[in-house]
Amino acid sequence: MASPEVVVVAGYFARCPLGGYAWQVLHYLLGFEELGFEAYFYEDTELVSDCFDPVTRCVPAPCDRGVQTLSRFFQAHGFGQRWHFWDATSGRRFGLKQSEFESILERARVVVTLAAVTRVPRVGRPVRVFVDLDPGYTQFRCQQGDHALRELLLEHDRHFTIGELIGSSHCPVPAGGFAWLPTRQPIVTRLWESPLPPPDAPFTTVGRWHEARRDVVTGGERYGWSKRQEWQRFLALPSRVPKRFALAMDVAKDPEDLDLLRHHGWHVIDPLVVSADPFQYRDFIFSSAGEFTTAKDLNVRLRTGWFSDRSACYLAAGRPVVTQPTGFEFLLPTGEGLFAVSNLDEAAAAIEEIEQDPDRHRVKARSIARRSFEAKQVLAELVARL
Repeated sequence: MASPEVVVVAGYFARCPLGGYAWQVLHYLLGFEELGFEAYFYEDTELVSDCFDPVTRCVPAPCDRGVQTLSRFFQAHGFGQRWHFWDATSGRRFGLKQSEFESILERARVVVTLAAVTRVPRVGRPVRVFVDLDPGYTQFRCQQGDHALRELLLEHDRHFTIGELIGSSHCPVPAGGFAWLPTRQPIVTRLWESPLPPPDAPFTTVGRWHEARRDVVTGGERYGWSKRQEWQRFLALPSRVPKRFALAMDVAKDPEDLDLLRHHGWHVIDPLVVSADPFQYRDFIFSSAGEFTTAKDLNVRLRTGWFSDRSACYLAAGRPVVTQPTGFEFLLPTGEGLFAVSNLDEAAAAIEEIEQDPDRHRVKARSIARRSFEAKQVLAELVARL
């Protein structure tokens, strides 16, 4: 019997060992395994050197905590030593020996790079695939002359983006000189099967509150990367519906915003309590009635078609999702289990609709995840376009 073909997935995990990054990487690895590939993971600190330690909350920090989290998480899911991490700053290597990993690269049919944070060594002759996880931002950077990013992208043979509407008539984002193919976040839905949430479970979300470093300015218009301004539209939601809402977001760094949210009835949780461990992150989603969240201004106004992998995990857990439209409403079924809302009235109506028949919406949420995000299906479509 012939040996399985090899795929190497390069991503971002040990440098920032939080729940969302951990599950994102694992879904790719397991999805390729389900397609019959032998999957390996690679990461280094050459392009993005700073590591974050969620226990000490320090940046930069030694990579040890992240490597330990990665090792335990992969071990729990059958990947043992099928990974290699190179700390370019110290020269230390973890997981597979360098020679062993280079041998894997020699055999690889495909190398998949998730976002512009890792450069995989030029060993062997695999098909090199770039998956853009920051739609809109990536393309504008290319258009506006980011030579380092263009150089990285040119090292790849195929370019995919989770901004599924980029290149369509719905979305004005420029291609930046590359032929972007649509893909979406793969989810291994069997990992998200869960019991029913408690009767008093809140609607929740996890994420960053404010980040302006990636704002895009084009044509005299600023498109925000932060979600903060979008949350302002929905401040009064807790007073509109008889339901609890909890945000695991880093709002505490903005005391005025924290006071404002609390004044309007939002329960704000330290996000690291939720996401410092991948299994705690999943348990937090399991303990939720559903997700209410917003999207980045850039994705909302430019209609990139972006949809959060975190939200897809909520769906896979049978937790309905209420979020802002980014163009995904042209691609995914909405109105049951998944709602696209543009204002406070629509958000309140969606929550009330879910509360009237939560079982129906839970079933529909899980159905959407299985039909639209199942990792084996998503990655089979990606491989078919290589």
